[in-house]
Amino acid sequence: MHSLNVAAVAIGLLTTPALTQQSAYEQCGGTGYSGSSDCVSVIVRQNLLPQRTHLPKTDPPNRTLLPLPPDYSQCQPGTASTTLATATSTTAAGGSTSTPTTIVTAPTNGSAATGPGTTLQDGYLWIRAVEDPNFHKYLQSAPLYSSGAAVIDVYTQAGQFNVDADGQLVQLVSGAGETPAKLLYAHVAGGATRDGRTLAVTFAAEKGAYGAFAWQGDALTWEAANVTRPNLSAWYVCEGQALFVNLGNYLYETPDGCADETIHYYNDKTAND
Repeated sequence: MHSLNVAAVAIGLLTTPALTQQSAYEQCGGTGYSGSSDCVSVIVRQNLLPQRTHLPKTDPPNRTLLPLPPDYSQCQPGTASTTLATATSTTAAGGSTSTPTTIVTAPTNGSAATGPGTTLQDGYLWIRAVEDPNFHKYLQSAPLYSSGAAVIDVYTQAGQFNVDADGQLVQLVSGAGETPAKLLYAHVAGGATRDGRTLAVTFAAEKGAYGAFAWQGDALTWEAANVTRPNLSAWYVCEGQALFVNLGNYLYETPDGCADETIHYYNDKTAND
């Protein structure tokens, strides 16, 4: 198990009594924001996306952005505990200034949950990437079989999925033969990150409320009524193997730390690399 300490400047830290903790990828600060700045687990992003509807004409056509405030902080997956620290710098006059920071331990895919195992259950499919550097790495949740980030990772931890009639991407997380079956549902975030290029994907016990998943041949797609995408089957795998919707063209202006991928179902009895 590996851990990584990440420090980021926290935007809009509140001095009022603690409010409800925000979940992964929910807003936790920004211009005009008055909600909780306390995250269940965080890496705070700032200045994610200026408020605008369309990209400039120099960008690819048919690409629509979701508006966000000029300053926007968001909870990112991490561990459940955070430590507030203070970074101090010395001014030219010999004084000092303090800046609040958040020290976060990045998540791992460790989990005590057993799940359906390594044999494909009836009615479910593996989903895997087919391009380097993630060739034959598989969709799963982090922590494994639990609510959290959608990641593309090693085949030995591959999740089992289907797309139901309502466009929900469903992950089976209960043991083989267990009834009733326990399920998680994929959620696509409504707020874009990385200069409007990506939408985060997570899993939760509640059904997703934004957009719909579908199969295009064997490729997994996602679309929503208010988002125009030039390629419905374009995805990014970014830092920590996290999966994101690619709002732009495949292999065009790929964000730093991300790789372009398409992800496809695979129905052999066992996952392999």
